[in-house]
Amino acid sequence: MAVNDVECCETFQTHEELLKVVSEKMPNEDKLYDLAELFKVFGDSTRIRILYVLFEAEVCVCDLAETLSMTQSAISHQLKILKQSKLVKSRREGKSVFYSLADGHVRTIIAQGREHIEEL
Repeated sequence: MAVNDVECCETFQTHEELLKVVSEKMPNEDKLYDLAELFKVFGDSTRIRILYVLFEAEVCVCDLAETLSMTQSAISHQLKILKQSKLVKSRREGKSVFYSLADGHVRTIIAQGREHIEEL
């Protein structure tokens, strides 16, 4: 979309009261950066596929690799990113490490994203 395709005001006029309300509600730059970084994690279809598996069950890397037809190394790399972003957690049981969703927010974020794309 070219800049000229966006409708603009015919005259330049700011609305001070509105801008004051917006300014008061705007999170600080650090919070906005963290939020943008979180959404970047959802920008990879492999990570989304992993999360969908974890919606259904707690699984180990071997199970994920088999289910998604990927190498354990590739799965481990993506799990590291998901874990750093606090979207998944792990627990050790003997020689196995099982992964699960960190909390219910992960499911909600994905569900709202799907709802948004399905209404378009």
